[in-house]
Amino acid sequence: MSILNKIAYFRDQRDEVPNQELASELVKTKEIGGIREIAENLWNENRNIQSDCLKVLYEIGYLDPELIADYAGDFLNLLKSPNNRMVWGSMMALSTIAVIKAEVIFNQHEEILKAIEKGSVITRDNGIKTLAITASRNDEYKKKIFPYLLKHMESCRPKDVPQHAEKIVVAVDSTNKNRFIEMLEKRMVNMTKSQASRVKKVIKETEKR
Repeated sequence: MSILNKIAYFRDQRDEVPNQELASELVKTKEIGGIREIAENLWNENRNIQSDCLKVLYEIGYLDPELIADYAGDFLNLLKSPNNRMVWGSMMALSTIAVIKAEVIFNQHEEILKAIEKGSVITRDNGIKTLAITASRNDEYKKKIFPYLLKHMESCRPKDVPQHAEKIVVAVDSTNKNRFIEMLEKRMVNMTKSQASRVKKVIKETEKR
């Protein structure tokens, strides 16, 4: 039986449980052929099938990113999709494999910037995470990407600062930590007590770098 028949669409279920179960199964069995079949159907003409397959893949990414790393190019191409579900789902997938595929992502990071600027909250959050992880992989990537991350943090909504700071800190080192801390301290002025508390924890972590 085709692996594809196990996705939610073909099981006539509207929830995501079948897709999550399939992802767990594919990770457990490491069935490369089945994962390939799911990846090929990211381009199925049926949008529901596309969506289910993407869900399976990024769920696999959370569990074992190596198994979906070879499809980084597909995820990057889908950032241009007119279907918002495919855009934010692909960004989620990219965030799980950024450590492995930093070079591929860096070479097309402009596409991620575009997706962040015009995308949904989920796209933006996972895009920032993807860029931060990519920037952390070497100095060249950091030099190019970190200024964008810093600029984003200076202008994003106050309520977004804590979670984005928590994601970006992986790209902070002795060369940029002072700028990062200075920016966070300025942003804390307009935060709630709980938001400021989270940012203070990030600052403490940053000071150790």
